[in-house]
Amino acid sequence: MSSPGSGGMSPTVLRDAFKVYAPEYRTAIYYSLVIGVLSLSSTIFMLEVYDRVVNSRSVMTLSMLTVAVVGSYIMLELLELVRHGVLSSIAARVDQKLRERLFDITFEAKLRQQGGGSVQVFNDFKTLRDFMSSPAVTAMMDAPMALVFLLIVFILSPWLGVMALIGALVQVWVAINTERSTMPVLTKANRAAIDAQNYANGTLRNAQVIEAMGMMGNVHGKWMDKQRNFLLLQAQASDTAGTNSALSKFIQTMQGSLLLGASCWLTLKGDMLGGGGMMIVASTLGGKVLTPLVQLVAQWRTVVNARDAYQRLEGLLAHFPEKEDGMSLPDPTGLLTVESVVVAPPGSQVPILKGVSFGIQPGECVVLIGPSASGKTTLARVMMGLWPANAGKVRLDGADVFTWNKTELGPHMGYLPQTVELFDGTVAENVARFGDVDRAEVARVIHQVGLDDTVAALPFGLDTRIGEDGAMLSGGQRQRVALARAIYGAPKLLVLDEPNSSLDEAGELALMDTLRQLKAQGATVVLITHRTSVLPAADKVLMLREGTVAAFGPRDEVLAALRNAQTRQNAGAIA
Repeated sequence: MSSPGSGGMSPTVLRDAFKVYAPEYRTAIYYSLVIGVLSLSSTIFMLEVYDRVVNSRSVMTLSMLTVAVVGSYIMLELLELVRHGVLSSIAARVDQKLRERLFDITFEAKLRQQGGGSVQVFNDFKTLRDFMSSPAVTAMMDAPMALVFLLIVFILSPWLGVMALIGALVQVWVAINTERSTMPVLTKANRAAIDAQNYANGTLRNAQVIEAMGMMGNVHGKWMDKQRNFLLLQAQASDTAGTNSALSKFIQTMQGSLLLGASCWLTLKGDMLGGGGMMIVASTLGGKVLTPLVQLVAQWRTVVNARDAYQRLEGLLAHFPEKEDGMSLPDPTGLLTVESVVVAPPGSQVPILKGVSFGIQPGECVVLIGPSASGKTTLARVMMGLWPANAGKVRLDGADVFTWNKTELGPHMGYLPQTVELFDGTVAENVARFGDVDRAEVARVIHQVGLDDTVAALPFGLDTRIGEDGAMLSGGQRQRVALARAIYGAPKLLVLDEPNSSLDEAGELALMDTLRQLKAQGATVVLITHRTSVLPAADKVLMLREGTVAAFGPRDEVLAALRNAQTRQNAGAIA
């Protein structure tokens, strides 16, 4: 199946997904042809009643004709159900084939901050999936039979055929006019709807800040402006489409009457093939020629929405090609090397990191310091394989971290981001990364980060649900749970971004003890901080300034060099 309005586009991911089901689509088209034939049952029944029953006055003939037409109606409905079932089955199988990949792409897009990482992707996929079994698609499948009806009308009378063809061309003009007048407006309306939805989602994520600072009125007003813009555009498109739909139905109704009158005139002149009974046939078939076009005009909004959804999904799939499964690698030991890494944020060409290089041995703890906006968090993301490097490589045991299969590598990595994110589930599930819960390991890391008393005070201990984003925990408790999750399973590389930002004195002591244990286990630890309390645990210090390495080496040497540099700077300022 090609996309609605896709024209001559080259084969794409979605087309390839639909192409697999071409035989099923052909089956649905065959059903449509039979449905088209059976739709003539009422016309044939009427002709037979007038020609046979009225003249012969035979009750038996009437009964047999009635049974036959009822049977054809039943068969018609059954075939409609079967056709819809075939189309729905295709939609369900396409859903099964693509939904996992779309989820992964949405996740990756959000990860790289490149757009598309929102529920809009799934809304688009639902729009496309629903379209696949919609009346608009069945109208397209009924179109070939409409051409057969047109041919029959030409056989009955070329003049009637020309009239029916003119009506069809007028309907095509209405469809084209509908496309030209509504498509740009509907596209803008869809974008406005997405903008309003995204704004509402952002508002809900920041509900506490909005309420606390009395921002609700202003935020609500801005959302209403976006919503009004969407509704205005949608109303404009709906009015135009509604007018064209009414015009389309008027043309269909008028054509039936005009064909009947013309058929009668041709019959009176003796120029009508088949006599008076064919007047009804010509009128009915002339109306059926226009039926698919009328349905398409009425369903035009569905067509445009499906086409927009198709184009957005196709662009997203093209931007994130499917990754090939790499060769399985042995478990890492924790040897980290950063080789001349240059990194710009996704969607930008301005580098944040500019040729950063250093190496860390297994079992070493490196404290990463530097002023704000020096590139510390960016380096953390690159070391974890979350962002690609524009140049250079980050290697763990010699293998590129970014291309390493994260399903394999993940258990050997621990990450505590600057903004802690927990999930709705139990404490144990969050710590165990929502995998199989090893309760002994969960208990070990809970003890290691000093959360024993906190967990003991919870209603159900490790099995207590903490709510969305750990709502029932304090900031310091959330940070410690996230730290426990990072060290769960004894990973070989840990990157901890401001792990002590929300910790009290007891939490700081627990963190120091955790760092000593991690080093004893042979883990490689990179700790980003602005607070000097964790420096005693460091083997080395790495200082970034404006995206470059300003200092790197053993802790005491680097700190001494920094103090000397500061002393010289102060002396120069005094002089």
